[in-house]
Amino acid sequence: MPHPENVVLCRESQVSTLQSLFGERHHFSFPSIFIYGHTASGKTYVTQTLLRSLELPHVFVNCVECFTLRLLLEQILNKLNHLASSEGECSAHITCETFNDFVRLFKQKITEAENLKDQTVYIVLDKAEYLRDMEANLLPGFLRLQELTDRNVTVIFLSEIVWEKFRPNTGCFEPFVLYFPDYSIGNLQKILSHDHPPEYSADFYAAYINILLGVFYTVCRDLKELRHLAVLNFPKYCEPVVKGEAGERDTRKLWRNIEPHLKKAMQTVYLREISSSQWEKLQKDDTDPGQLKGLSAYTHVELPYYSKFILIAAYLASYNPARTDKRFFLKHHGKIKKTSFLKKHEKTSNHLLGPKPFPLDRLLAILYSIVDSRVAPTANIFSQITSLVTLQLLTLVGHDDQLDGPKYKCTVSLDFIRAIARTVNFDIIKYLYDFL
Repeated sequence: MPHPENVVLCRESQVSTLQSLFGERHHFSFPSIFIYGHTASGKTYVTQTLLRSLELPHVFVNCVECFTLRLLLEQILNKLNHLASSEGECSAHITCETFNDFVRLFKQKITEAENLKDQTVYIVLDKAEYLRDMEANLLPGFLRLQELTDRNVTVIFLSEIVWEKFRPNTGCFEPFVLYFPDYSIGNLQKILSHDHPPEYSADFYAAYINILLGVFYTVCRDLKELRHLAVLNFPKYCEPVVKGEAGERDTRKLWRNIEPHLKKAMQTVYLREISSSQWEKLQKDDTDPGQLKGLSAYTHVELPYYSKFILIAAYLASYNPARTDKRFFLKHHGKIKKTSFLKKHEKTSNHLLGPKPFPLDRLLAILYSIVDSRVAPTANIFSQITSLVTLQLLTLVGHDDQLDGPKYKCTVSLDFIRAIARTVNFDIIKYLYDFL
Protein backbone atom coordinates (compact mmCIF):
# COMPACT_ATOMS: atom_id res chain seq x y z
CA MET A 1 0.00 0.00 0.00
CA PRO A 2 1.24 3.58 -0.71
CA HIS A 3 2.11 5.82 2.24
CA PRO A 4 -1.12 7.51 3.56
CA GLU A 5 0.39 11.02 3.34
CA ASN A 6 0.92 10.51 -0.42
CA VAL A 7 -2.70 9.38 -0.96
CA VAL A 8 -4.40 11.98 1.27
CA LEU A 9 -3.77 15.49 -0.05
CA CYS A 10 -3.75 18.66 2.09
CA ARG A 11 -4.37 16.81 5.37
CA GLU A 12 -0.76 16.11 6.41
CA SER A 13 -1.04 17.48 9.98
CA GLN A 14 -4.27 15.51 10.71
CA VAL A 15 -2.75 12.28 9.30
CA SER A 16 0.37 12.83 11.41
CA THR A 17 -1.71 13.41 14.58
CA LEU A 18 -3.81 10.29 14.01
CA GLN A 19 -0.72 8.15 13.31
CA SER A 20 0.88 9.29 16.57
CA LEU A 21 -2.39 8.55 18.44
CA PHE A 22 -2.64 5.06 16.93
CA GLY A 23 0.96 4.23 17.86
CA GLU A 24 2.21 0.65 17.45
CA ARG A 25 -0.25 -2.18 16.82
CA HIS A 26 0.22 -3.79 20.24
CA HIS A 27 0.15 -0.48 22.19
CA PHE A 28 -3.02 0.64 23.95
CA SER A 29 -4.31 3.58 21.92
CA PHE A 30 -6.41 6.53 23.17
CA PRO A 31 -9.84 5.15 24.32
CA SER A 32 -11.92 7.53 22.17
CA ILE A 33 -11.16 10.10 19.45
CA PHE A 34 -13.69 12.75 18.35
CA ILE A 35 -13.10 14.13 14.82
CA TYR A 36 -15.28 17.03 13.65
CA GLY A 37 -15.47 19.45 10.73
CA HIS A 38 -17.85 20.65 8.02
CA THR A 39 -19.24 18.47 5.21
CA ALA A 40 -16.64 17.30 2.68
CA SER A 41 -13.64 18.27 4.82
CA GLY A 42 -12.09 14.78 4.46
CA LYS A 43 -12.95 13.25 7.87
CA THR A 44 -14.30 9.91 6.63
CA TYR A 45 -11.86 9.61 3.72
CA VAL A 46 -8.77 10.31 5.86
CA THR A 47 -9.85 7.91 8.63
CA GLN A 48 -10.72 5.06 6.24
CA THR A 49 -7.59 5.54 4.11
CA LEU A 50 -5.35 5.60 7.17
CA LEU A 51 -6.86 2.46 8.71
CA ARG A 52 -6.74 0.58 5.40
CA SER A 53 -3.21 1.63 4.41
CA LEU A 54 -1.84 0.73 7.85
CA GLU A 55 -3.90 -2.52 7.68
CA LEU A 56 -5.37 -1.98 11.15
CA PRO A 57 -8.41 -4.08 12.18
CA HIS A 58 -11.42 -1.77 12.12
CA VAL A 59 -15.21 -1.72 11.98
CA PHE A 60 -16.87 1.17 10.12
CA VAL A 61 -20.54 1.94 10.90
CA ASN A 62 -22.79 4.73 9.60
CA CYS A 63 -25.23 5.94 12.29
CA VAL A 64 -27.76 7.08 9.67
CA GLU A 65 -28.19 3.49 8.47
CA CYS A 66 -28.18 2.07 12.02
CA PHE A 67 -30.91 4.28 13.45
CA THR A 68 -31.80 2.10 16.48
CA LEU A 69 -29.68 0.81 19.34
CA ARG A 70 -30.13 -2.83 18.31
CA LEU A 71 -29.19 -2.21 14.65
CA LEU A 72 -26.06 -0.29 15.68
CA LEU A 73 -24.78 -2.82 18.22
CA GLU A 74 -25.51 -5.83 15.97
CA GLN A 75 -23.80 -4.18 12.99
CA ILE A 76 -20.62 -3.61 15.05
CA LEU A 77 -20.60 -7.15 16.47
CA ASN A 78 -21.29 -8.84 13.12
CA LYS A 79 -18.58 -6.85 11.35
CA LEU A 80 -16.20 -7.70 14.20
CA ASN A 81 -17.20 -11.35 13.88
CA HIS A 82 -16.40 -11.18 10.15
CA LEU A 83 -12.96 -9.67 10.98
CA ALA A 84 -12.24 -12.39 13.52
CA SER A 85 -13.31 -15.33 11.34
CA SER A 86 -10.83 -16.76 8.86
CA GLU A 87 -11.43 -16.45 5.09
CA GLY A 88 -14.12 -18.75 3.72
CA GLU A 89 -15.53 -19.45 7.19
CA CYS A 90 -19.27 -18.71 7.46
CA SER A 91 -20.12 -16.85 10.69
CA ALA A 92 -23.56 -16.92 12.39
CA HIS A 93 -25.57 -13.69 12.81
CA ILE A 94 -25.23 -12.21 16.31
CA THR A 95 -28.24 -10.64 18.03
CA CYS A 96 -27.81 -8.00 20.73
CA GLU A 97 -30.53 -6.03 22.55
CA THR A 98 -28.70 -3.93 25.17
CA PHE A 99 -25.35 -2.22 25.69
CA ASN A 100 -24.69 -4.62 28.59
CA ASP A 101 -24.96 -7.59 26.20
CA PHE A 102 -22.77 -5.72 23.71
CA VAL A 103 -19.91 -5.34 26.24
CA ARG A 104 -20.12 -9.06 27.15
CA LEU A 105 -20.23 -10.26 23.50
CA PHE A 106 -17.47 -7.84 22.47
CA LYS A 107 -15.10 -9.17 25.16
CA GLN A 108 -15.96 -12.72 24.14
CA LYS A 109 -15.24 -12.11 20.43
CA ILE A 110 -11.90 -10.36 21.06
CA THR A 111 -10.80 -13.17 23.41
CA GLU A 112 -11.77 -15.91 20.92
CA ALA A 113 -10.14 -14.24 17.89
CA GLU A 114 -6.46 -15.15 17.69
CA ASN A 115 -5.74 -12.47 15.04
CA LEU A 116 -7.19 -9.64 17.20
CA LYS A 117 -5.65 -10.50 20.58
CA ASP A 118 -2.45 -8.44 20.48
CA GLN A 119 -3.53 -5.37 18.49
CA THR A 120 -5.85 -2.38 18.76
CA VAL A 121 -9.34 -2.78 17.27
CA TYR A 122 -10.89 0.45 15.96
CA ILE A 123 -14.65 1.15 15.86
CA VAL A 124 -15.48 4.11 13.59
CA LEU A 125 -18.92 5.71 14.05
CA ASP A 126 -19.70 8.03 11.12
CA LYS A 127 -22.46 10.69 11.49
CA ALA A 128 -22.03 10.34 15.26
CA GLU A 129 -24.46 13.23 15.96
CA TYR A 130 -27.30 10.69 15.58
CA LEU A 131 -26.10 8.96 18.78
CA ARG A 132 -27.55 11.88 20.77
CA ASP A 133 -31.09 10.75 19.80
CA MET A 134 -30.51 7.20 21.07
CA GLU A 135 -30.40 5.82 24.64
CA ALA A 136 -28.69 8.03 27.24
CA ASN A 137 -26.13 5.36 28.23
CA LEU A 138 -24.88 4.77 24.67
CA LEU A 139 -22.52 7.73 24.15
CA PRO A 140 -20.86 7.51 27.64
CA GLY A 141 -20.58 3.73 27.12
CA PHE A 142 -18.76 4.07 23.77
CA LEU A 143 -16.47 6.78 25.20
CA ARG A 144 -15.16 4.39 27.87
CA LEU A 145 -15.53 1.09 25.98
CA GLN A 146 -11.83 0.33 26.52
CA GLU A 147 -12.33 0.52 30.29
CA LEU A 148 -15.64 -1.44 30.30
CA THR A 149 -14.32 -4.32 28.17
CA ASP A 150 -10.72 -4.24 29.42
CA ARG A 151 -9.63 -4.81 25.83
CA ASN A 152 -7.42 -2.86 23.41
CA VAL A 153 -10.16 -0.93 21.56
CA THR A 154 -10.47 2.67 20.31
CA VAL A 155 -13.78 4.27 19.31
CA ILE A 156 -13.53 7.04 16.67
CA PHE A 157 -16.49 9.44 16.33
CA LEU A 158 -16.90 11.39 13.07
CA SER A 159 -19.27 14.36 13.25
CA GLU A 160 -20.16 17.71 11.68
CA ILE A 161 -20.92 19.35 15.02
CA VAL A 162 -18.66 20.34 17.92
CA TRP A 163 -18.01 18.15 20.98
CA GLU A 164 -19.71 20.67 23.32
CA LYS A 165 -23.08 19.77 21.70
CA PHE A 166 -22.50 16.10 22.62
CA ARG A 167 -21.33 16.41 26.22
CA PRO A 168 -24.05 15.03 28.59
CA ASN A 169 -25.10 17.17 31.59
CA THR A 170 -24.08 14.35 33.93
CA GLY A 171 -20.49 14.46 32.59
CA CYS A 172 -18.56 11.75 30.79
CA PHE A 173 -15.10 10.60 29.74
CA GLU A 174 -13.55 13.30 27.52
CA PRO A 175 -12.31 12.06 24.11
CA PHE A 176 -9.31 13.39 22.21
CA VAL A 177 -10.80 16.11 19.97
CA LEU A 178 -9.38 16.66 16.46
CA TYR A 179 -10.65 19.42 14.14
CA PHE A 180 -10.62 19.19 10.33
CA PRO A 181 -10.74 22.78 8.96
CA ASP A 182 -12.37 23.63 5.61
CA TYR A 183 -10.17 23.32 2.54
CA SER A 184 -8.69 26.62 1.34
CA ILE A 185 -8.94 27.62 -2.34
CA GLY A 186 -5.33 26.45 -2.81
CA ASN A 187 -6.17 23.05 -1.29
CA LEU A 188 -9.22 22.66 -3.52
CA GLN A 189 -7.16 23.61 -6.59
CA LYS A 190 -4.56 20.95 -5.72
CA ILE A 191 -7.13 18.19 -4.97
CA LEU A 192 -9.34 18.85 -8.01
CA SER A 193 -6.35 19.17 -10.36
CA HIS A 194 -5.28 15.72 -9.20
CA ASP A 195 -8.35 14.23 -10.97
CA HIS A 196 -7.25 15.30 -14.47
CA PRO A 197 -8.19 12.92 -17.34
CA PRO A 198 -5.19 11.10 -18.88
CA GLU A 199 -5.95 12.33 -22.43
CA TYR A 200 -5.34 15.99 -21.41
CA SER A 201 -2.28 17.58 -19.86
CA ALA A 202 -2.20 18.43 -16.15
CA ASP A 203 -1.67 22.15 -16.91
CA PHE A 204 -4.75 22.26 -19.17
CA TYR A 205 -6.96 20.69 -16.47
CA ALA A 206 -5.43 22.92 -13.75
CA ALA A 207 -6.34 26.00 -15.83
CA TYR A 208 -9.93 24.71 -16.08
CA ILE A 209 -10.12 24.11 -12.30
CA ASN A 210 -8.79 27.63 -11.74
CA ILE A 211 -11.67 29.05 -13.87
CA LEU A 212 -14.21 26.80 -12.10
CA LEU A 213 -13.08 27.87 -8.62
CA GLY A 214 -13.03 31.52 -9.70
CA VAL A 215 -16.76 31.23 -10.47
CA PHE A 216 -18.01 28.87 -7.74
CA TYR A 217 -15.71 29.34 -4.71
CA THR A 218 -17.72 32.29 -3.32
CA VAL A 219 -20.98 30.28 -3.22
CA CYS A 220 -19.77 26.69 -2.76
CA ARG A 221 -16.80 25.23 -0.87
CA ASP A 222 -18.07 21.67 -0.71
CA LEU A 223 -15.42 19.45 -2.33
CA LYS A 224 -17.98 16.82 -3.44
CA GLU A 225 -20.18 19.41 -5.15
CA LEU A 226 -17.19 21.12 -6.83
CA ARG A 227 -15.92 17.76 -8.03
CA HIS A 228 -19.35 17.00 -9.50
CA LEU A 229 -19.43 20.40 -11.25
CA ALA A 230 -15.90 19.90 -12.58
CA VAL A 231 -16.81 16.55 -14.19
CA LEU A 232 -20.13 17.88 -15.51
CA ASN A 233 -18.78 20.99 -17.26
CA PHE A 234 -15.40 19.74 -18.49
CA PRO A 235 -16.69 18.34 -21.87
CA LYS A 236 -18.05 21.81 -22.71
CA TYR A 237 -14.70 23.42 -21.79
CA CYS A 238 -12.87 20.98 -24.12
CA GLU A 239 -15.31 21.49 -27.01
CA PRO A 240 -13.24 24.16 -28.90
CA VAL A 241 -10.08 22.02 -28.52
CA VAL A 242 -11.87 18.88 -29.81
CA LYS A 243 -13.29 20.82 -32.80
CA GLY A 244 -9.87 22.32 -33.54
CA GLU A 245 -11.11 25.89 -33.04
CA ALA A 246 -8.66 26.59 -30.19
CA GLY A 247 -5.48 25.20 -28.66
CA GLU A 248 -4.98 24.10 -25.06
CA ARG A 249 -3.29 27.42 -24.25
CA ASP A 250 -6.00 29.69 -25.77
CA THR A 251 -7.48 30.49 -22.35
CA ARG A 252 -9.45 33.52 -23.59
CA LYS A 253 -11.36 31.49 -26.23
CA LEU A 254 -11.91 28.61 -23.83
CA TRP A 255 -13.22 31.00 -21.14
CA ARG A 256 -15.59 32.72 -23.57
CA ASN A 257 -17.02 29.32 -24.55
CA ILE A 258 -17.54 28.01 -21.00
CA GLU A 259 -18.65 31.23 -19.22
CA PRO A 260 -22.41 31.13 -20.10
CA HIS A 261 -22.63 27.45 -19.14
CA LEU A 262 -20.98 28.04 -15.75
CA LYS A 263 -23.45 30.87 -15.11
CA LYS A 264 -26.34 28.46 -15.82
CA ALA A 265 -24.78 25.88 -13.49
CA MET A 266 -24.55 28.57 -10.76
CA GLN A 267 -28.35 28.70 -10.61
CA THR A 268 -28.63 25.04 -9.61
CA VAL A 269 -25.68 24.52 -7.23
CA TYR A 270 -26.77 21.89 -4.63
CA LEU A 271 -30.36 21.75 -5.99
CA ARG A 272 -30.06 18.83 -8.47
CA GLU A 273 -33.24 20.04 -10.19
CA ILE A 274 -32.32 17.96 -13.24
CA SER A 275 -30.12 14.88 -13.58
CA SER A 276 -26.54 14.98 -14.90
CA SER A 277 -27.57 13.32 -18.18
CA GLN A 278 -30.31 15.95 -18.72
CA TRP A 279 -27.80 18.73 -17.97
CA GLU A 280 -25.37 17.31 -20.56
CA LYS A 281 -28.22 17.12 -23.11
CA LEU A 282 -29.07 20.75 -22.38
CA GLN A 283 -25.46 21.80 -22.97
CA LYS A 284 -25.39 20.02 -26.34
CA ASP A 285 -28.70 21.61 -27.43
CA ASP A 286 -27.83 25.04 -25.93
CA THR A 287 -31.31 25.27 -24.39
CA ASP A 288 -32.34 27.08 -21.24
CA PRO A 289 -32.57 25.00 -18.04
CA GLY A 290 -35.82 26.85 -17.27
CA GLN A 291 -37.50 24.69 -19.91
CA LEU A 292 -37.07 21.65 -17.68
CA LYS A 293 -38.67 23.29 -14.66
CA GLY A 294 -41.43 20.68 -14.70
CA LEU A 295 -38.85 18.19 -13.46
CA SER A 296 -37.98 20.37 -10.48
CA ALA A 297 -38.52 18.94 -7.02
CA TYR A 298 -40.36 22.14 -6.10
CA THR A 299 -43.05 21.92 -8.75
CA HIS A 300 -43.61 18.16 -8.73
CA VAL A 301 -44.51 16.56 -5.41
CA GLU A 302 -46.28 13.23 -5.13
CA LEU A 303 -49.09 13.46 -2.56
CA PRO A 304 -52.13 11.24 -1.90
CA TYR A 305 -55.34 12.34 -3.70
CA TYR A 306 -57.11 13.86 -0.67
CA SER A 307 -53.88 15.41 0.65
CA LYS A 308 -53.80 17.52 -2.52
CA PHE A 309 -57.31 18.79 -1.83
CA ILE A 310 -56.46 19.43 1.85
CA LEU A 311 -53.46 21.51 0.73
CA ILE A 312 -55.62 23.43 -1.79
CA ALA A 313 -58.25 24.07 0.92
CA ALA A 314 -55.49 25.24 3.30
CA TYR A 315 -54.14 27.65 0.68
CA LEU A 316 -57.63 29.10 0.08
CA ALA A 317 -58.19 29.46 3.84
CA SER A 318 -54.80 31.21 4.24
CA TYR A 319 -55.17 33.71 1.40
CA ASN A 320 -58.94 34.39 1.29
CA PRO A 321 -60.62 36.57 3.96
CA ALA A 322 -62.99 34.42 6.07
CA ARG A 323 -66.01 36.59 5.12
CA THR A 324 -65.59 35.62 1.42
CA ASP A 325 -66.12 31.90 2.07
CA LYS A 326 -69.89 32.28 1.57
CA ARG A 327 -69.34 33.76 -1.90
CA PHE A 328 -66.90 31.05 -3.06
CA PHE A 329 -68.22 27.91 -1.42
CA LEU A 330 -71.99 28.34 -1.01
CA LYS A 331 -74.05 27.33 -4.02
CA HIS A 332 -77.08 29.62 -3.48
CA HIS A 333 -75.41 32.75 -2.14
CA GLY A 334 -77.30 35.13 -4.45
CA LYS A 335 -75.64 38.04 -6.23
CA ILE A 336 -72.79 39.54 -4.24
CA LYS A 337 -70.60 42.15 -5.88
CA LYS A 338 -66.93 42.45 -5.05
CA THR A 339 -67.46 46.12 -4.12
CA SER A 340 -69.61 45.08 -1.17
CA PHE A 341 -66.61 43.11 0.14
CA LEU A 342 -64.09 45.89 -0.19
CA LYS A 343 -63.43 48.07 2.83
CA LYS A 344 -62.24 51.61 2.31
CA HIS A 345 -58.63 50.88 3.17
CA GLU A 346 -58.49 47.34 1.71
CA LYS A 347 -56.25 47.79 -1.30
CA THR A 348 -53.32 45.48 -0.47
CA SER A 349 -53.23 42.02 -2.02
CA ASN A 350 -53.45 39.13 0.47
CA HIS A 351 -50.59 37.45 -1.40
CA LEU A 352 -48.34 40.39 -0.55
CA LEU A 353 -49.33 40.28 3.13
CA GLY A 354 -48.57 36.56 3.38
CA PRO A 355 -50.60 33.58 4.69
CA LYS A 356 -53.04 34.09 7.57
CA PRO A 357 -53.74 31.46 10.25
CA PHE A 358 -57.06 29.58 10.05
CA PRO A 359 -58.85 27.13 12.37
CA LEU A 360 -59.22 23.43 11.56
CA ASP A 361 -63.02 23.57 11.19
CA ARG A 362 -62.72 26.23 8.44
CA LEU A 363 -60.20 24.06 6.58
CA LEU A 364 -62.55 21.04 6.73
CA ALA A 365 -65.57 23.14 5.65
CA ILE A 366 -63.69 24.35 2.53
CA LEU A 367 -62.43 20.80 1.87
CA TYR A 368 -65.97 19.33 1.89
CA SER A 369 -67.08 22.11 -0.44
CA ILE A 370 -64.36 21.67 -3.11
CA VAL A 371 -64.28 17.85 -3.21
CA ASP A 372 -67.00 16.43 -5.45
CA SER A 373 -67.51 13.17 -3.55
CA ARG A 374 -68.65 12.97 0.07
CA VAL A 375 -65.62 12.89 2.44
CA ALA A 376 -66.19 11.60 5.96
CA PRO A 377 -64.10 13.31 8.68
CA THR A 378 -62.17 10.13 9.45
CA ALA A 379 -58.84 9.63 11.22
CA ASN A 380 -57.32 9.20 7.74
CA ILE A 381 -58.06 12.85 6.86
CA PHE A 382 -56.62 14.10 10.18
CA SER A 383 -53.49 11.97 9.75
CA GLN A 384 -53.00 13.48 6.26
CA ILE A 385 -53.16 16.98 7.77
CA THR A 386 -50.46 15.93 10.27
CA SER A 387 -48.36 14.55 7.39
CA LEU A 388 -48.60 17.89 5.54
CA VAL A 389 -47.35 19.63 8.72
CA THR A 390 -44.44 17.14 8.91
CA LEU A 391 -43.60 17.88 5.24
CA GLN A 392 -43.63 21.61 6.17
CA LEU A 393 -46.30 22.35 3.59
CA LEU A 394 -48.54 23.47 6.48
CA THR A 395 -47.41 25.06 9.74
CA LEU A 396 -49.12 24.58 13.10
CA VAL A 397 -49.69 28.00 14.72
CA GLY A 398 -49.83 28.33 18.50
CA HIS A 399 -49.59 25.58 21.13
CA ASP A 400 -50.85 22.00 20.86
CA ASP A 401 -52.80 22.33 24.13
CA GLN A 402 -54.90 25.37 23.18
CA LEU A 403 -58.59 24.94 23.97
CA ASP A 404 -60.12 26.54 20.85
CA GLY A 405 -58.68 23.94 18.44
CA PRO A 406 -55.49 24.02 16.38
CA LYS A 407 -54.76 26.75 13.83
CA TYR A 408 -52.66 26.30 10.71
CA LYS A 409 -50.94 28.35 7.99
CA CYS A 410 -50.25 27.23 4.43
CA THR A 411 -46.56 27.80 3.55
CA VAL A 412 -46.49 26.92 -0.16
CA SER A 413 -46.18 29.39 -3.04
CA LEU A 414 -48.81 30.21 -5.68
CA ASP A 415 -46.83 28.41 -8.43
CA PHE A 416 -46.58 25.31 -6.26
CA ILE A 417 -50.31 25.19 -5.44
CA ARG A 418 -51.25 25.81 -9.09
CA ALA A 419 -49.09 22.81 -10.09
CA ILE A 420 -50.80 20.66 -7.42
CA ALA A 421 -54.29 21.88 -8.45
CA ARG A 422 -53.53 21.08 -12.10
CA THR A 423 -52.96 17.40 -11.22
CA VAL A 424 -56.54 17.11 -9.84
CA ASN A 425 -58.14 19.35 -12.55
CA PHE A 426 -59.04 22.08 -10.07
CA ASP A 427 -58.96 25.74 -11.20
CA ILE A 428 -57.69 27.40 -8.01
CA ILE A 429 -57.54 30.91 -9.53
CA LYS A 430 -61.37 31.00 -9.69
CA TYR A 431 -61.51 30.61 -5.90
CA LEU A 432 -58.87 33.19 -4.92
CA TYR A 433 -60.16 36.58 -3.76
CA ASP A 434 -57.08 38.45 -5.07
CA PHE A 435 -57.83 37.32 -8.64
CA LEU A 436 -61.52 38.33 -8.82
